[in-house]
Amino acid sequence: MSADGKTSKKNIVYKKVTRDKSIAAYLSKRDFVDHGTHIDPVDGVLLVDAGYLRDLKVYCRLKCTFHYGPEDIEMIGQAFQRDLYVSTIQIFPQAGEEPKSLTKMQERLMKKLGDKALPFTFQFPNYLPCSVCLQPGANDPDKFCSVDFEVTAFCVSSLEEKIHKRSSVRLSIRKVQYAPDRAGSSPTAQISKHFLMSDQPLHLQASLNKEIYYHEEPINVSVQVTNNSSKHVKSIKIAVEQTTNVVLYSNDKYTEEVAAEEASDQIAPGSTFSKTYVLLPLMANNRGKHGIALDGKIKQEGTNLASSTILKEGTDREVQGMLVSYTIKVSLLIPGMLGDITSSDATVEIPFLLMHPSPENNKNPEDDDFAIEEASGLSPQETADAEDDD
Repeated sequence: MSADGKTSKKNIVYKKVTRDKSIAAYLSKRDFVDHGTHIDPVDGVLLVDAGYLRDLKVYCRLKCTFHYGPEDIEMIGQAFQRDLYVSTIQIFPQAGEEPKSLTKMQERLMKKLGDKALPFTFQFPNYLPCSVCLQPGANDPDKFCSVDFEVTAFCVSSLEEKIHKRSSVRLSIRKVQYAPDRAGSSPTAQISKHFLMSDQPLHLQASLNKEIYYHEEPINVSVQVTNNSSKHVKSIKIAVEQTTNVVLYSNDKYTEEVAAEEASDQIAPGSTFSKTYVLLPLMANNRGKHGIALDGKIKQEGTNLASSTILKEGTDREVQGMLVSYTIKVSLLIPGMLGDITSSDATVEIPFLLMHPSPENNKNPEDDDFAIEEASGLSPQETADAEDDD
């Protein structure tokens, strides 16, 4: 309990053990944050059974993989899988490198686990994407697309050997990015539309009160119309569109509405109109839609719509695997001389960012209290591997 009488929140350490009990892997967390200027290191500890291992060596590996489609199918001679990054380090016996400075959690774990505990640390390169996946359709559950990260610990005589599942352990992790700490201007888009047999145009303007919105936060869309034309506006549609560009292999592009409102508001010729609409893009309202991008999953549980991709300067677009962006689209439906058959519209689009807020750090860095949690939740890839025998 903290000094102010409130119960302090324990630090969670994630643990997973190989089937043959030769290695136990401990991770300080499973979400690693890209802060823009730097990225959290992947820090953990391996507890090894040296007596069981004998002449075997223990390695630890960080891997970022892009998946597209069923993994047992090839396209144009190329597999639907590409490792975007692989880094492997030898943990036991120590290869003679100078030990790196330990994080506080590594120090605490090694104190708790004893002298058989060996630390490991990986540094993400600056160009890697964040974890993201494409929701498969209800009629096509095997087709998936994702950027995944995992930490693997295994024992072999040499790196050329096959890694046996009984002597290896895999922990899925996520690389995440929170909303940047910037105010930004209020985004606005406008258009003046001219019509045949109408001397004056119709002017549409739409605006947001900020550039960055958080997941599960309502989005206020202000719409202003000055209708100096002779046309009658029949209805207004406001939508949040998510666009996902798969920039590896397929170059597919998915644009899906994740929230929409079709209002029956009408605007007569020679009049003005002003109204604010509220949209709420939620994963719960988009389940089963193929082409919806989601934040990467660790456990078999719900997730949320994917966060906007923020490309760093000089980053190769292709290495990102998938690029996600969001747009507010406001359309006025304007019937023609033959009614809806010859109708036209006036449309504006406003790009914005949808992200997670940076969480407050409620943990006391000097608090040694932590809890170890068995990492039983598996990613889809881990589940598939667990069903295979060596």
